Parts: sequence; structure tokens; C-alpha cells
Amino acid sequence: MFAGHFGLAAAVKAKTPNVPLWALMLSTQLLDVVFVPLLLSGAETLESVAGEGYGGSLIHADYTHSLIGALLLAILAGWGAGKLWRRRGGVAVGSVVFSHWLLDLLVHRADMPLFPGNAGGFPLLGFGLWQVPTLSILLESALVLLGAVLYYRSVMAAAERSHRGWAVAAGGIMGLLLTLALVTDVYG
Repeated sequence: MFAGHFGLAAAVKAKTPNVPLWALMLSTQLLDVVFVPLLLSGAETLESVAGEGYGGSLIHADYTHSLIGALLLAILAGWGAGKLWRRRGGVAVGSVVFSHWLLDLLVHRADMPLFPGNAGGFPLLGFGLWQVPTLSILLESALVLLGAVLYYRSVMAAAERSHRGWAVAAGGIMGLLLTLALVTDVYG
């Protein structure tokens, strides 16, 4: 779902021009960025599901991908972004960080806890859309298309007539990168 996350960040960029695109792209992947050192330390793990390709892993990210863990990371990131890009920028960044959890809820199998470390042993969450690859790919494609279109429209609207060529190029490059991310997601 990397491409879907990036598509959403591009769509948000269209509505919050004061927040740099790199910050929104990082925000949309912040849960996974924090996941990597925890994975390397063994605190969080990945488990392959035999015979599955697209989304073919159970992700035991009991800290970064818990509901409360994601909310805490979103609040911290939003607070920091608010210092740099004012309240609206902070709300945008915090929302984009938390959107990762919401999108993962749709596609993950039941492997996302409510509390860090799965405290309380509550049932794990996830609607498992990755188990229906066609539907999952359609959802992700819609997010990519939405992000590309909104980003393109925003750069075209912001560009002065003399800079329209650069705006077309920027919009086209964003669309291409989002498409490549989607292809990478689907085909590995």
C-alpha cells in the first residue's frame, strides 16, 4: 500500500501548499520508518504468508501500527510540523501520519493491535483487503490517481503562465512516480 499512502500525501499537498511535499511523503510513511529500527532490533517482526504475493506478510508491528502508537506518532509529528508550518500544516502532517494506520486497517490481515505491545490482549484488527488482490489494487490505484490529479491541478493553478511547462513536467513526474510505486507494490 506504499503507493496508496504516497497518493494520499500528494492529494494533501494540493490542499496545503505551505507544507513541503517531502514532509508529507515522509509523514505518510512515518509508521513504517519507525518500524524499520524496531524490526531490525527484533521488537517488531514480519512473517511471510505462504503462496501470497501482494501484501503477503503478517506484520507484527505491535508498537508502530497499534492504534494508540499511531495516534502518538501522529500527535508528535503534527506538533513538530505545527512549529514549522503553523497550525494548519501541523494538522495536515498529523492527519497524514494517522492516515497510514487507517489505510493499513483496510488492507492488513488481522495483525494490528489497539495498544502498544498488544497490551490487554484485545483482538487484532485488519479487514484483510490484501486477500482480495483485485479490490486492493483498485483501491490503491484510486488513491494514486486521486493524488496525481489533485497534485497536477494544484501545480498548474499555482504556476504563472510563463512557468506552465515546469508545472506540466512536475505534475507528470509525480504521476509517473506514483504509478511506478503502484507497479512496485503489486509486482514486488
